[in-house]
Amino acid sequence: MTIFERRRTRGLAIALLALLSLPALSNTDSASSTIEEYGVLFPDQRHESIGELVAQFIRKSHYNQVAVDDELSSRVLDFYVENLDRNRMYLLASDIEYFERYRYQLDDMIKSKPLDPVYEMFEVYQTRVRERLNFALAMLEVEPDYTSDTNYQFDRTEEPWAADAETLDKIWRARVVNDALSMALEDEPWEKIHDVLTKRYTGFIKRLDQVNSDDVFERFMNMVVHAVDPHSSYLSPRNADEYRIAMSLSYVGIGATLQTEDDFVRIVNIIRGGPADFDGTLKRDDKITAVSQGQEGEFVDVIGWRLDDVVDLIRGPKESVVRLQVIPANSLPGSPREVISLTRGAVKLEEQAAKSSTVKIPREGREWTIGVIEVPGFYRDYRALSNGDANYTSVTKDVKRLIGELEEQGIDGLVVDMRGNGGGHLTEATALSGLFIDNGPIVQLRNSVDVSRSPPQRLDDPDPVSRVAYNGPLAVLVDRFSASASEIFAGAIQDYERGIIIGQQTFGKGTVQNLYSLDQYFRREDDKGFGQLTLTIGKYYRVTGESTQHRGVYPDITLPSNIDVEVVGESARKNALPWDTVETTRFRAGTPLDSTIELLAANHVERSRDDPNFRYQLDRIEAGKEIRDQKTVSLNIDTRRTEREANLEAALQRENARRTALQLEPIESLDDIDEEDVPDVQLDQAAKIVTDMATMREVRSTPAQTAQIRP
Repeated sequence: MTIFERRRTRGLAIALLALLSLPALSNTDSASSTIEEYGVLFPDQRHESIGELVAQFIRKSHYNQVAVDDELSSRVLDFYVENLDRNRMYLLASDIEYFERYRYQLDDMIKSKPLDPVYEMFEVYQTRVRERLNFALAMLEVEPDYTSDTNYQFDRTEEPWAADAETLDKIWRARVVNDALSMALEDEPWEKIHDVLTKRYTGFIKRLDQVNSDDVFERFMNMVVHAVDPHSSYLSPRNADEYRIAMSLSYVGIGATLQTEDDFVRIVNIIRGGPADFDGTLKRDDKITAVSQGQEGEFVDVIGWRLDDVVDLIRGPKESVVRLQVIPANSLPGSPREVISLTRGAVKLEEQAAKSSTVKIPREGREWTIGVIEVPGFYRDYRALSNGDANYTSVTKDVKRLIGELEEQGIDGLVVDMRGNGGGHLTEATALSGLFIDNGPIVQLRNSVDVSRSPPQRLDDPDPVSRVAYNGPLAVLVDRFSASASEIFAGAIQDYERGIIIGQQTFGKGTVQNLYSLDQYFRREDDKGFGQLTLTIGKYYRVTGESTQHRGVYPDITLPSNIDVEVVGESARKNALPWDTVETTRFRAGTPLDSTIELLAANHVERSRDDPNFRYQLDRIEAGKEIRDQKTVSLNIDTRRTEREANLEAALQRENARRTALQLEPIESLDDIDEEDVPDVQLDQAAKIVTDMATMREVRSTPAQTAQIRP
């Protein structure tokens, strides 16, 4: 009998620990009671049936029609281990060595064999977590020394696995001191620090005990499909229901997308039209450390919590107040927390619509007017359209109307702002492109059945007989979060030489996913359900034949950004599908813009060299990069205070240097900054570049005008 044969009793679970020769726990009594308190996790027949079905989908329906074999098994093991302990704070090198025996067996388990070893590996992880947290709780018996000259390495993702428990003890001593020091820096008394950390560590153990078999199965199956590509995923029945609720927008919250990262819940995205968007204080990549109900409610520490538990805490009645304690993005552990107060409410769909504004640029004795249309997403009200409502909402219709309104104001050029636009409906991407491009193909689409049998499907301008809505100087402003449909639009504008792309290399998501409800493939004999599978089934290609996948769209003129392309984007994701090409489809591009772009770029470089706002942006980016590159922090409270004060002083000096150069009054504190006074450097630079385009066009005596219908 092997140690990973099917088990159903606690006695065998304890025997597993002995057979693995795990070192004794730091607190034997606590460990014994813990083992007795939690149940054994194991798969049921439903999980094994789902695994077999998912394996079939991967082989037959995924874009690459991936073989479920030893090669995939090896990747799955790496993904699973990383998912369990990404920061290498719990598992030992001996555990990893033991897991190696399953490197080339997981594929067989997915297809037909029992999944017990997956659960056994998770139980080893559970045991190690209990060891560490019991050790941490024992450390809280004495207040830490904050005068040490040692450092805490908070990023261990590239470090070797700990050789033994003593090595982990050393790591966790520093971890606990840092956790306490982070609160001591806020002048919290030891009694409160002790109480908060005790609740945090014991809460982590409690939540670990609440993990059920479906949770373990979902975690593993997600690693299976993530090993195929990062956009495929599996959701358990419970989380599939949560997904449907989220998609229907039938709950009230703050309007933010959350994700767990190590022990923190991180802000992935701020949803346009939601409370957080209106407030403007909460930012992408902020980390939530505590949640409070109402203006006077006590903060509940949520570090180490399950994501769904944090979401439940943030949700609440409409018009009620929730306060979030957050670590700002790009901050080191122990940086000052910020408290953000938000009033819960539903996402207002009308606020997700495209909006217009103008920017005035003084140049050559006159004031040029540059129109700006912000496109937050590619939306379309299909329900209204299917009901025959001619006034259905769509981004294309809104942008066309806004162009007309801007032209009535006499704009000299146009910036289409797609920063942060994560995509949307494909039909809207092609239709919006058609507002600026005469009829022709916009994008090519190839799905899994076409890979070896037929050429890609060509998607043309869906309204080829309508006039081009605007043919004046045009720029599309993008950043690293511009993805999917945004990249289709930007790629088409670039390929047709219709305008220029300004900003940052885009995300690089050039794939198509399909959602499968797995319930329809099984006869339901209970109410547990089977969950849902999202699978990548297709790939987009530009009219030139180049994929947007992995590479995204490269801007014609690059602008500095604080979004790190090494961390954000498809190329930063493990196992992302590669960039490739298909044959170019026939299309008629405009006059090449190479020489124009070269001149525009030269003018931009010369102009930005002495631009105080531009220099300020560069300095902020460099300061943020220095923080992101750090992997350790001091455990000396005086050193940390000095570093914190130095960082705040440096930020204040950068701001006042900008203000002095612009002949503005300096400020005494960063708290005196008005958000409305913070410059949008990228938009400002884009507007100036479009002004250059307008002046060049005027020199050629070709005024911007609305194009006529072509025969």
